[in-house]
Amino acid sequence: MESKVMKPTFKEITEFFDREGASRVSHTEKTYLAHAIGVYNDLKRWGFDEEIAQVGLFHSIYGTQIFQGFTLPLERRDDVRALIGERAERLAYLNCALDRPSFDNQVTCCEATYFIIDRFSEETVEVDEETFTDLVNVHLCDWLEQVGRSRKWDYRRQAYGDMARRLGGIALESFERAYAGH
Repeated sequence: MESKVMKPTFKEITEFFDREGASRVSHTEKTYLAHAIGVYNDLKRWGFDEEIAQVGLFHSIYGTQIFQGFTLPLERRDDVRALIGERAERLAYLNCALDRPSFDNQVTCCEATYFIIDRFSEETVEVDEETFTDLVNVHLCDWLEQVGRSRKWDYRRQAYGDMARRLGGIALESFERAYAGH
């Protein structure tokens, strides 16, 4: 008989972040953990399942081009994979690894294949439409969760607008609401 692996609960995952110190790291007038939970909750509101919402929790776990306040070493990828699964960890890794200018340049394209420049390895990673769209959702949701607190209204505004227009629906509504009057 095949044994079923139990997925960790949300509480167990947030305890992982707390043990790693994420609740003590400042991030846009919140803690890093509070921001990550905000992205998770927003993705759930956008209609995503638990797997993609967990990508939101781990969206910058290895640091990004901009945010380096809380980072796990890449050698800990197996630990993250054990918590959220292979696909979710890969999406979180790609969100951390992506070179933003090259990512932004592809947002308005509709291709079967996209290319992420991995800033860690400096290699080009080929991703399919579904993966790229998931990255666009996570990346945009992350920014919209914090833009009001950061007040960096002009930072990549065109790129974030392009992401929102590409996705439409609640993503576009959320973008318009966040940027209303700015």
